[in-house]
Amino acid sequence: MHERLMTQSHALRSPFKGDSKKPLLVCFSHLRWDFVWQRPQHLLSRAANHYDVLVIEEPIFKPGISAHMDVSDRPQGVTIAVPMLPEGLSHEDVIAEQHDLIEALIGREALSPRVFWYYTPMALAFTSDLECDMCIYDNMDELSLFRGASQELLDLEASLFGRADLVFTGGMSLYEAKRNRHHSVHAFPSSIEFAHFSKARGVKQDPQDQAHIPFPRLGFFGVIDERMDVDLVGQAADLRPDWQFVMIGPVVKIDPATLPQRPNIHWLGGKSYNELPQYLSGWTIGFMPFALNEATKFISPTKTPEFLAAGVPVISTPITDVVRPYGEKGLVEIARTAQDVVEKAEFILSRPKENWLAKVDRYLAQGSWDKTWASMHKLMLDVTGDAATDRPASALPIYATTPAE
Repeated sequence: MHERLMTQSHALRSPFKGDSKKPLLVCFSHLRWDFVWQRPQHLLSRAANHYDVLVIEEPIFKPGISAHMDVSDRPQGVTIAVPMLPEGLSHEDVIAEQHDLIEALIGREALSPRVFWYYTPMALAFTSDLECDMCIYDNMDELSLFRGASQELLDLEASLFGRADLVFTGGMSLYEAKRNRHHSVHAFPSSIEFAHFSKARGVKQDPQDQAHIPFPRLGFFGVIDERMDVDLVGQAADLRPDWQFVMIGPVVKIDPATLPQRPNIHWLGGKSYNELPQYLSGWTIGFMPFALNEATKFISPTKTPEFLAAGVPVISTPITDVVRPYGEKGLVEIARTAQDVVEKAEFILSRPKENWLAKVDRYLAQGSWDKTWASMHKLMLDVTGDAATDRPASALPIYATTPAE
């Protein structure tokens, strides 16, 4: 099976070159670029100012097709490549086909400067023999604790730690868990695109599907999966049937039928990143009902500073990277039970908002995704011994990734 498909997969023979004036950054991601706008999109859209950014996603399987790479551009200056594979392949053939498609797209040897940027260690299974100048592991989540994680993922992550020149973590708790596994681990918690979310402070018109919902409103946005405590949502809604719970986001990895259905819970589905400020503008309180389980042990929710930038007070369950620093600084209220949620909400509704918002703005002024990317890029340039951000591509040395000292 593999021999036949390999020949078909080589239909695209010209290595991806992009803009020859920039080095190539190839990102291997378990998240779709067009799914939910989060950490990879924030960082890689900024990386596109310095690199030709190619994001290689996980494969899509369809019946009766020949293996090929679907390549398309995005407005952020990023190119997306999706391996399109026929259904029914063995695990070994899926790995082999991805390797062949990627090698055909970018070439085995690094003929011009390039960086490999991994979000998923699983991609190492089909890229370990490809050359690059620098290998980076942006460890945004503890994937081994997510539903369906395999031993293979753990083994490949260990190999990736051995190959990486730099390791970034998506939060402080994850940094503390990983800092002894590599010689150069750096914490970069979730940051904020303040100008985008602060639009919510001035928007005056509700979206059509929210306009009919009474006040007060407690709102959530994000992926709705095993990390959400859906029972907590239902219990809080039962305690205050006159409060409205507005839940925005795609439902994945859990059965939608398990979501609590109440007259005061409104499941509005997924919304685009550009639409979020308009929805947030109509929320009284932001609600982050994360379950306290293995999948949330090390998360650093990007929505925490996004709620705050929107000027929306927040209640969250005691996620470590929310308690530190947001809870400790009085920026976010922490609640473990439904009764806690009600008490914290009543506190928020009764307090003056102005003093809290001034404290929020002072804190948020310290960081941004622009600053996060700039700090990451400096570390990358330090690895190559380059101090200037606009050095020519030819200044980067070429070497295959090797185990860390």
